[in-house]
Amino acid sequence: MNVALARRSELLDGREPYAEVLLGPNRAALLRDGFQAYPAMLAAIAAAQHTICLETYILRDDTTGRRFLDALAERARAGVEVLLLFDSWGSSVSSDSLAALRDAGVKVHAFEPLRFSLGLKRIVAKLLRRNHRKSLVVDGEVGFLGGLNISDEYSAVADGGEGWRDTHLRIEGPGALQLEALFLKTWRKQKGLAPDEARFARPRPAVCAALTIVGNDFALDKKAIRKAYVDAISRARQRIFLTHAYFLPPGKLLKTLHKAVRRGVRVAVIVAASTDVQLVLWGARGLYPKLLKNGVEVYEWQGRVLHAKTAVIDGTWSTVGSANLDALSLRQNLEVNAVVVDATFGRAMEQLFLEDLAHCQRVTLASVREYGWFTRLLSWFAFQLRHWL
Repeated sequence: MNVALARRSELLDGREPYAEVLLGPNRAALLRDGFQAYPAMLAAIAAAQHTICLETYILRDDTTGRRFLDALAERARAGVEVLLLFDSWGSSVSSDSLAALRDAGVKVHAFEPLRFSLGLKRIVAKLLRRNHRKSLVVDGEVGFLGGLNISDEYSAVADGGEGWRDTHLRIEGPGALQLEALFLKTWRKQKGLAPDEARFARPRPAVCAALTIVGNDFALDKKAIRKAYVDAISRARQRIFLTHAYFLPPGKLLKTLHKAVRRGVRVAVIVAASTDVQLVLWGARGLYPKLLKNGVEVYEWQGRVLHAKTAVIDGTWSTVGSANLDALSLRQNLEVNAVVVDATFGRAMEQLFLEDLAHCQRVTLASVREYGWFTRLLSWFAFQLRHWL
């Protein structure tokens, strides 16, 4: 066993994927929480021979962040082409850390760093449009995407983190090339340092109906993820299971869910009761009466913070990614999801949903009526702001 494979085996010891499925030419691994995802990501970085592309909304200078930054720097010093793209608004990484990365040879770029510009509309647009993606691609062969940022909040409690509940996906095969192409398009659009183009001269990725990378890009493609959801929900015949930390779907998507219930489809939604964005929870609670009156089952996750963004429909159509079902994700932010059409993977997604359901408290119209007047007022006010949350 070579050094890279030995290190991968050590990092993954006892943290195997929740499920692993062949999807045509791809192998997809469902990863639950940072407990499974972070070791797999660090193992892939450690094994990199040619290129690494890492894109994240949040990058911190904490214990978890340092593990990733050190791993990137080590590979860059070994001659690997390393590109790091982080969101300037969401991240809190020191200038010293960034300087150390650059000294090691990592090409670093902050997505739309905040600068003074004339015109209120332009300033607001820059503030609202964020790079909310969380992706990693190594050698164009293995890719990761999902809900996990790079910080201690997502790290396992056993590793000194906060153990937030989240879901990530590892893809080995041409799906990783699709993810890399999306990253490079954004990197070039943002005018990051010129990459070594010869290293990224890849063959065109094979088309795979079972796994598709869907990205909310710049102006032309902002509706791609929303359209994928609406199309899948419109075809649903049995059940729709949604797990979304931030659940404030736009009107068209909401109507599509209500129509599904009227067709006899079971629609169940898990939202976060423990959240890092309290205003979004209040806004979602303002939506509960409409959901419940239209037959949608609503469950609030209890305990550690829920941050996942997943769905499974009829046990065959699934998605894992960074996009929330809210206005910012579906209309404004850069996002990326994987859409999987496969019954074996769908069964794993349903099993994961049902296990999460055991940690939830069901919301009813009666329980909503028990909210105090202050909570109801906050929920009403936050719901009015739903197009900005």
